[in-house]
Amino acid sequence: MVVVVGTNAANTVFSGLAEQLAALRRQRDEIAVELERIVAAHPLQPVLISMPGVGVRTAARLITEVSGKDFATAGHLASCAGLTPVTRRSGLSIRGEHSSRRGNKVLKRALFLSAFAAFHDQVSRAYCDWMNAEGKRHNQALSVARRRCNVLFAMMRDGTLCENEPKKHARAA
Repeated sequence: MVVVVGTNAANTVFSGLAEQLAALRRQRDEIAVELERIVAAHPLQPVLISMPGVGVRTAARLITEVSGKDFATAGHLASCAGLTPVTRRSGLSIRGEHSSRRGNKVLKRALFLSAFAAFHDQVSRAYCDWMNAEGKRHNQALSVARRRCNVLFAMMRDGTLCENEPKKHARAA
């Protein structure tokens, strides 16, 4: 019979790690409940949750990043999030439109993740498919995040809920 040195120590360590993991999961669940309570109490909650792809965690992120800031236009909100295109220039060289590396990374990520989640929604999916049919590449079709930023601005400004009605696009065949 072969006995590996440290077997008993490994059992002690693993049981301790299992207890710590269980405690962390309980703590995470408690924080999730508290987060839901805080978001539900915020006046923007019904407006944000009505948008496809925005759940409690995304709404919490949007609230923390946008509340208390006054944006004059949807373009200002998009610029703050880093969703506006930039022209790169150096001397006489102009390199066209590129995505911005500036802006609030947390807000940009929240808008992109909600855009990806919204692809399950018929309206958002139709817009992306329309962009692809127009010959746009996938990352250009993901301008859904910028479009959602415009909608989000209007919803927060007016306090209106998101309307999920399919619309015909002007250039759609």
